[in-house]
Amino acid sequence: MKIAIAGKETETANYATFLRSMNITPAVTLNMEEIDACDALLLPGGGDITPAFFGENNRGSRNIDTPLDIRQLQAFDMALKKKMPVLGICKGMQIINVGLGGSIVQDLNPPSCRRHGYDNGDKYHDSIIIPSSWLHVLYGNGITVNSAHHQSLGKTGSGLMVVQRCPADGCAEAIAHKSLPVIGVQWHPERIDRERSGTDGNKVLAYFVSLITG
Repeated sequence: MKIAIAGKETETANYATFLRSMNITPAVTLNMEEIDACDALLLPGGGDITPAFFGENNRGSRNIDTPLDIRQLQAFDMALKKKMPVLGICKGMQIINVGLGGSIVQDLNPPSCRRHGYDNGDKYHDSIIIPSSWLHVLYGNGITVNSAHHQSLGKTGSGLMVVQRCPADGCAEAIAHKSLPVIGVQWHPERIDRERSGTDGNKVLAYFVSLITG
């Protein structure tokens, strides 16, 4: 099994390690032909999405890489057309939302951004999971997760539903498509500290693999 990671090798080592932990071959690439040859697509974390791609001027977005955004959105569009399984993590979840016509809250006001650890790395916080969702099957009603973001989903993209939220500020922490094998999490299962959180991030990857294998 080979999963494409739509990103740069210098920025995605932890995602490649995450896949290898389950004997999956990672293909870190932005080449559409190479992505097309894979079994699934992982959209990794990173900087902020170019606001023009969701119809706004810059209102606090930073660490923007427009050429990367273009390639990631192209990869996601191709995956949608092929009905290829897609997992978005952090920025990757936001790419999914924007790719389906949704928007981004560009800069959460304090204390929200402090609560989500943008300035100081991951912050661990409680979350609420929607019953009957894919995450509920894995974890139940709620788990502690790790986030590091100063943005959140705004308008939800077409066909998407929010399946997990932070109870403190309402930020979407996970999504699922209503009919396609597309899921996303705002937190970081690839690096979550299980001893600190009590949350096994490998369950997300195992579920993603199940979407591939059927």
